[in-house]
Amino acid sequence: MSTYKQAGVNIELGDQSSKAAYAAAKETFSARKGMIGEPLIQDGGFAGVLDMGDHYLVMGDDGVGTKMDAAIQADNFETLGEDLLAMVADDAVCIGAEVIAITNTIDVNKVNPRQIEKMMQGLKNACLKQRITIAGGEIAELGASVKDMVWNATAMGIVEKNKMLTGKDVQVGDKVIALRSNLFRSNGFTLVRHILQKHFGENWHLEEFEDGLTWGEMAMTPSKLYHHAILELMGRYGQERRVKVHGIAHITGGGIAGNINRILKVNQLGVELNDLWEPQEAMLQVQKFGNVEDREAYKTWNMGNGMMLIIAPEDVEKTLEILSQNEVEAKICGEVIAEPKIKIKNCGAFQKEDVLEHDL
Repeated sequence: MSTYKQAGVNIELGDQSSKAAYAAAKETFSARKGMIGEPLIQDGGFAGVLDMGDHYLVMGDDGVGTKMDAAIQADNFETLGEDLLAMVADDAVCIGAEVIAITNTIDVNKVNPRQIEKMMQGLKNACLKQRITIAGGEIAELGASVKDMVWNATAMGIVEKNKMLTGKDVQVGDKVIALRSNLFRSNGFTLVRHILQKHFGENWHLEEFEDGLTWGEMAMTPSKLYHHAILELMGRYGQERRVKVHGIAHITGGGIAGNINRILKVNQLGVELNDLWEPQEAMLQVQKFGNVEDREAYKTWNMGNGMMLIIAPEDVEKTLEILSQNEVEAKICGEVIAEPKIKIKNCGAFQKEDVLEHDL
């Protein structure tokens, strides 16, 4: 049986480290007390928020993680930019923010202009589609300090104060809409690579998945970007909101329960998710190769569901229509309930449990 911890990632220690880092960050908030840019305390939030008077400035950081290692092995860098932008832009939009710019840093053992050109062309194309500018960046050649390459980004967004999403508007009876993902996105890749290498060997990326598609090509399936489509619901800065969005969860590290909990806990409500998108066949095969228990899979990967929206019931039909018009597959997958539990109908590879339950 394979777990994320066995692959080298300890989620519990990571959570402890994040709490320690945020605790230190909060101690700096007093430095801007009563001044422009005073921070809001957002425990468990998807991005940092600064009070700019008549609006909020939103900032957040993330990277492509060890999907970069898969890109290097498969020599495929064209779509990594979509992954990078998705990790930061789709976090910021969870609190209603329109991302207007990003910066990015490439820390590399030895500079390879061909690789970096492909990476930046992919990022450029993704940003143009999402109406985001690349405001700056840095390339650092660090020699032995970095084994191969690390690519991270910082996003900057804005949101009107009356349109910021905090989870406080979520109520019993709200509908949950699941946005279908493109496979693993850029999360849990340490476990993906660990399993495929153990199953196929060092050259796992050359093995055929199906119909001539290799596992290396499968692994580099780009993340689906939701930022623009969600702004079509929320309205960009200065635009009217078209539907009543009460909460948004980006399903990244920690899986469905770990991320939707971040908005449900505000009102101590729960959710029953009984019609999620099923994991793609490639995801199920990786799960089977590694004998990854369903609970572990749902904790590590998005399992076919890249984003979840909590919507007022009367706005569901309009929400689905707008998302479809913006090339996002979406469907009602559940409902907010009074009991403070997260109940997930299990669509994993083994299904020893029909429902996976988590306390808030």
